Amino acid sequence: MHSTLSRLNAVSALATTIVLVLVVLIDLASHSRHTPSGKLHINQLEVVRAKAAWHMDRNIQDFVQTSFTIDADFSPLFDWNTKQIFVSIAANYTSSKHSSNEVVIWDRILRSKNDAHIALNSATNKYGLREVGRSFAAIENATFTLKYNVMPKVGRLIYGNEYVSAQIPIPKRQLLPNGEQPKVQRLYY
Repeated sequence: MHSTLSRLNAVSALATTIVLVLVVLIDLASHSRHTPSGKLHINQLEVVRAKAAWHMDRNIQDFVQTSFTIDADFSPLFDWNTKQIFVSIAANYTSSKHSSNEVVIWDRILRSKNDAHIALNSATNKYGLREVGRSFAAIENATFTLKYNVMPKVGRLIYGNEYVSAQIPIPKRQLLPNGEQPKVQRLYY
């Protein structure tokens, strides 16, 4: 412990240890024990035959258009260590090829406690709900989940499901009265 380099090494090791202990203490102290409150209601599901305008796969396929209502308050999750909260709605369903499918149809980033209350009435999906097989004919039903992800300034990410709907039947695509397919729509997803 006589040279400058060995003293510098000892001081930097001590400083690094102190910083790491502080980070662990901040993480333990800021772990939110509060739970948000919220409801998600799916108003309507409609299967349409369409092309996605902004998607790489512009083939004609089935899309599920969703209308939903959200009333959720995420303000209990905000504390001094919360940077932002990512909120999303995901549709979960099973198909013949995959036992579990999850598609995010809507999301929002909450950056402050003032923005933490979400009240949407008859909102529609922000992202297209489409099946890899291009058809929802073999899919019976889906559940919709309101999820959140708390992103802290320091510490672990906290994930949670705020609300999970019951199984909602996916309607079959409607044909015109003469039995023909309806006109192909262009969706801007």
